Order: sequence, then structure tokens, then C-alpha cells
Amino acid sequence: QVQLVESGGGLVQAGGSLRLSCAASGRTFSSYAMGWFRQAPGKEREFVAAISRSGGSTNYADSVKGRFTISRDNAKNTEYLQMNSLKPEDTAVYYCAADRSLGSFAGYYWGQGTQVTVSS
Repeated sequence: QVQLVESGGGLVQAGGSLRLSCAASGRTFSSYAMGWFRQAPGKEREFVAAISRSGGSTNYADSVKGRFTISRDNAKNTEYLQMNSLKPEDTAVYYCAADRSLGSFAGYYWGQGTQVTVSS
């Protein structure tokens, strides 16, 4: 049993930056690979980024490579998504997710989401 709570969403201008946080509780944080998905209005949910249990490996969607950075602090039971050079197409509800491994990361536990809106 893992509970996930996202924070840090908001409104930002194109080219700006935002940092999302996901606080986990209920089980040992370091036992799970962590990551982020997003869903824009009228579009399907898509994978954004994920990070391994130790934080040593990461995966990114092609659309965010070079702009977003995922990290985790196991001592604080928290993962982060640093989003730079934001574009209007990044506008979406961002969901924190936890899964067993990075290699098959599909999301087993989910947060409730935080809205990110990027204005042009």
C-alpha cells in the first residue's frame, strides 16, 4: 500500500520553469521505481519520465528530453520533476506514479494529479 500526493502545479508562461513534487507514504519509498504521466484535455494519458529505485537510472519521453529532469530523495520519500523551457503543449494534469521496476513502468500506484498550465 502506497499513497502518493502531487504538488507544485500551476500557471507558467512559455519558456518558464516549474518543479513538481510527489510525496509518498505507506511503504518503503526506495522499494519502488517512481515516475510521472500526464494527460492533456482531449488526449490520451502519456508517459513523461521515470526513475529507478536507487535513482541511478532514468527514462524520458522524447517530447521532454533535454527539458525535464526527474529526481528522487529517498530520505524524504519524495520524487521531483523539474520542468524547464515549458511549452504550451506541456499543459496537462500531471500524475505521480509508482511501480515495481523502471523497465516495465506502467504505473501501479497513482496520485490524484496536479494541473500544469503553460500560456503562450
